[in-house]
Parts: sequence; C-alpha cells; structure tokens
Amino acid sequence: MAKGSHYDKVKADHAVNFIERLTHTKGTWDGKPFELIDWQEQIIRDIFGTVKENGYRQFNTAYIEIPKKMGKSELAAAIALLLCCGDREARAEVYGCASDRQQASIVFDVAAAMVKNSPQLGKRVKINASQRRITYIKTGSFYQVLSAEAYSKHGFNVHGVIFDELHAQPNRKLFDVMTKGSGDARAQPLYFLITTAGTDTHSICYEIHQKAKDIIEGRKYDSTFYPVIYSAGEDEDWTDPKVWKKANPSLGITVGIDKVKAACESARQNPAEENSFRQLRLNQWVKQSVRWMPMEKWDKCDYTVDEDELAGRVCYGGLDLSSTSDITAFVLVFPPREETERYIVLPFFWIPEETVDLRVRRDHVPYDIWLREGYLYTTEGNVVHYGYIEKFIEKLGEKFNIREIAFDRWGAVQMVQNLEGMGFTVVPFGQGFKDMSPPTKELMKLVLEQRIAHGGHPVLRWMLDNVCAKTDPAGNIKLDKEKSTEKIDGAIATVMALDRAIRCGNDTGESVYDERGILFI
Repeated sequence: MAKGSHYDKVKADHAVNFIERLTHTKGTWDGKPFELIDWQEQIIRDIFGTVKENGYRQFNTAYIEIPKKMGKSELAAAIALLLCCGDREARAEVYGCASDRQQASIVFDVAAAMVKNSPQLGKRVKINASQRRITYIKTGSFYQVLSAEAYSKHGFNVHGVIFDELHAQPNRKLFDVMTKGSGDARAQPLYFLITTAGTDTHSICYEIHQKAKDIIEGRKYDSTFYPVIYSAGEDEDWTDPKVWKKANPSLGITVGIDKVKAACESARQNPAEENSFRQLRLNQWVKQSVRWMPMEKWDKCDYTVDEDELAGRVCYGGLDLSSTSDITAFVLVFPPREETERYIVLPFFWIPEETVDLRVRRDHVPYDIWLREGYLYTTEGNVVHYGYIEKFIEKLGEKFNIREIAFDRWGAVQMVQNLEGMGFTVVPFGQGFKDMSPPTKELMKLVLEQRIAHGGHPVLRWMLDNVCAKTDPAGNIKLDKEKSTEKIDGAIATVMALDRAIRCGNDTGESVYDERGILFI
C-alpha cells in the first residue's frame, strides 16, 4: 500500500454490496445473484477500498489479464454500473471501449440485462439500446459505448473507462485519448482494463502487460496502477490440470474442467491448436501464427538417407523457384516400396554465390557453414542461375527414376519448358488451400508416426521451423511464413513432392488418398 493510503472497509463493502445486488444474465446463471468469486471480490475490495489520505481512490488504472470464460464481461459490466450509478459522482461519464462497436456492445448488453433484472435500478435508469447508452437519472450520469473511431472526438470528461479485450485494439489512439488527461477534472477516475493475453508484442496491450508484470515482480513502482495477471508460466506444463487451475481462478465455477480438458486434448492431437489453447485458456502471450511443425517430432525422423542406395528408385520432385535473388529448392520424395519402409526426403538448395556473405550478415543464418558442409549449392553471380539448376536436375534424372516434378505455376514458365525438353513430366501445383491442405496434413501425420526419413538435413530443418500454418474456415491448412522474411521454400517443395508420391506411388497406380480419402486432423 502506498504511503499515506489505507484500506477503507466501508467503501470496499459498499462496492461489493452494490455488485452483489446485481444478477447474472446468461445461461443457467441468468437471474441468479451476482455472488463475487473470491478473486473478483479481492479486485473490487482492493480497487474501491484502497484510498489516499483525502479519501479518494488510490488506484486510477486497473489492469486485469485473465483467460476466457472466467466471468470477464460480467465483472466489467458490474463495474461500469457501479461507476455510473453507485459511485456518488455527479454527471459521471463512463465509457465502454473495445476494438469495435460490436465487441464493446458485449459488456453493454450484459449491463443492460443487469439493469432490467434489478427492481431498484430499473426504476432509476434509462436504457437507450440504439445509442448503446445507459443513463442514471438521479445524478445525470451515463455509461456509453464508444465506437473504434471515437479517438477522433475529443472533449471527454471521464469518470470511468471500461476497456474490454485491450489486446484487440488495432492501435493505441483510442486508448491514449481515453486515458491521457481525459479524467483530469475528476477526483477519482478509474480506467478499468480487462483482457485475455494477445499475440501482438508491439501493441498497447503488451506495453501495459509489461508494466503490470514489472510492478508485480517489483521492477517498477506506480502507486496508482493496480495489476492482476492470471496465467501459466512459460516453462510450466500446459497439459497439467494444476497449471490450468493456477491460470483459471474460476475453474469449476464459470467453466467446467471437462471443457478445458477437452480443449487440451484437442490441442495435443493437433499441434496447430496449441497456441490457441495457451493464449485463451492459459493466458499466455503467443505468436499470432502457429508454429506448425513440432520440431522435436521432426528431429526423431532424422533416419540416415544414403543417396547411392536410392539410385534407380522411383521418386517425385517438388520445385519452388522463389525469386531470382532467393533460395531455390528442389526436393525429391521416394515413396515406400513396402509397408515397413518410410517415405524418404532428399532436398537440394541453391543461392547466388555473390550474396552468401551478405545473407549471413543480414539474416544471421549460417549459409556459409551449410555451403562448406555440402547442404547448400551456389550458382554463379548475384541471381540464381536457372540453367545451372536445370542441368543439375537433369543429372539427378540419370541417377533416380524421377516420375514427375510438381511446380508452382508462378514465374516458372521457361524452366518448365526446358525441363520438359529434357524428358521430364512436369505438373503444375496450386498454392491455395485446396491443393496444399491434403499433403500438408499427410506430412504432419507421417512425421508424428515417424514414417518419414530426412537425414537431419539442416537447411530443410531450418525451413520447417520457420513454417506457420494458415487455416481456412473449412479446416484446410497451408504453409505460410506470415510476415517473416525467413524462408520456407524447402517445406513447400517437400509438400508438393509428397503429394505426387502419395498419389502416384511406385508402380501400383494406387493412392493413399484413394484408399481412405483425404486426412482431416
């Protein structure tokens, strides 16, 4: 507690009693008294009961970071009504802010339902649903939802601001307008920020998150700032129910443990869901894109690949040309000849010779070492020499039985014609969800079952580790590097080659897809 401040039980009791006279508004809880859960009551008592020597609240900003389904909207709505109708402030202006009007309306709708359920408030409060405004007639105070464009309107005289899901704010403009100077004319304004963890570490929410963390851990001090973060630690086991309980203080009350268990089980089965589970259920800040490949599973597939032993065998190629100044990837996939064998992956990569040193310095990637160790090839000059690569592929065709080469249609016209002139069967391969999803899911399945061998090739490993997964509403996935400059060409080429290897196989003419349909995971 700050110097000169103290706990005023009467003020704390007033806040708790006001809220507990409200009701819940959803599902099986609808109409039942709003009995504050212990963690919620602690927050209310701390914020409204901790006062300075002059009797006004010590805390002007409260930052509450908590997983979903913890009763967040109800708590925010109750505080909005308390500030508007129960804080003894004349003509109080209380605003509900979120990333968009629809999100901000979630808390408003809960507050409006609470008013309708309360005989006392119902007589004293006017609800204007179309304007998203609640007015407390006795004091002329109001609670108003603001649209995302509100930052352009100045002149607020703020007594309270409820920021719901701060992590979703597209920028800091609305936050700055509502919190910087807008409450200067009020004796005890309260900025109540409540959110789940986000994904953007350059956002206003992450900035406030870091401040809250620094205050909690004693690195910073701000007597006006009240921080609460319920989350799992980075190194804690995200599948452990004890960790769930620590991060979810309402577990077993507002959300059943069976729901969290089911979500966890789903995330264990499908690595693409893990980040979502960590963010929403355990309140951890995670990258927006899901790192698609669990690298510890990939590393278990580093079975030896001997080029000479593969001589003469049927295989399929995937060619990703990228741009002329970039990496070109050509990957061969050898389908198993019998059930006990694995799919074998044999990758080749080229970069322009003159750009190696620049790339090492710029990208902090060990291209020079990979070059020395034979995992990477260069072509003369400062752009990729396609003629050299065509000759290289022609030699591979003399060593292996390359049935087909799949390629991305984009920018490959001349090279495709040249490869066809050498006698190769070259097939175009779409880069959208429809074409990429089945073999991408198959690649994951083969890795998880350790039915693929890649020899631990370091360039391919680096590219797989760069891959993020994009999902469409139908559950199809495709590989993506999001906004990263890191390369995933080898991963794309592998998926294309694997698709042809699965569809065409050795000499049977049968496809795994034909046998059991496309895999859905």
